Amino acid sequence: MAKEVVKKIKLQIEAGKATPAPPVGTVLGPAGINLQEFCTKFNDASRDKMGDVVPCEITIYDDRSFDFVLKTPPAAFLLKKAAGIAKAGSKGANEIVATISKDDLRKIAETKLPDLNAYDVESAMEIIAGTARNMGIAVKGYNDAELQEQAAEAKKEEAERAKRETELAELEAEAQEMAEATSVEVPVADETEEESAE
Repeated sequence: MAKEVVKKIKLQIEAGKATPAPPVGTVLGPAGINLQEFCTKFNDASRDKMGDVVPCEITIYDDRSFDFVLKTPPAAFLLKKAAGIAKAGSKGANEIVATISKDDLRKIAETKLPDLNAYDVESAMEIIAGTARNMGIAVKGYNDAELQEQAAEAKKEEAERAKRETELAELEAEAQEMAEATSVEVPVADETEEESAE
C-alpha cells in the first residue's frame, strides 16, 4: 500500500550545516519527523555544495517517514557569490553595485537550468540576467552599458528631484515669512473716528 503524503515543506539551509536547532527544528519539529535523521541525511547529501544555500523540498508521509529533494541554490545567492557582494542594490537596476562576467552568468545559468522554466542555456541566461538586473548587478558585455546608462539617468533624475525639493522648501519658507510679516501688524480703526467721519 502506498504511503499517504501528509505535508510538503520547503526550506533553504546552508549545505552540510543542518542542525535540529532553529530554523530547521522550528519548522520540522511540529511535523513529527526524526530531526536528527533528517539533518544527517541532508548534510550527507549536500556535502559537495558546502558554502552554498541549498533549497530543499521535504515530503512527509502519514507514518512520519520522509523524503527530500535538493534543488539548486537560489539565483540571487549565486549572483551575490559571483559578484563578491553581501547585499544587492536597494534601488534595483537604477544603482549598479557590482559587475559579473558573461562567463559567470553562463555558469550560474547552467547551475540553475534544472529548476528554471527554460529549455536551453541561452534562455536560462536571459532569466538570470533579469534577476541580476533587479539586484543592481551588471553583466559585462551583456547589459552593462544599458544599465550604466539607466543608472546615470536615475542619478540625474534624483539630482533634479532634490533641486526641485530645495526650491519648494525655499518657496514655502518665503511664503511663511510673508504670512507672518503681514499678519503681525493689522491696524484697527477707532470707532470714535468712524463716528466723527459721519
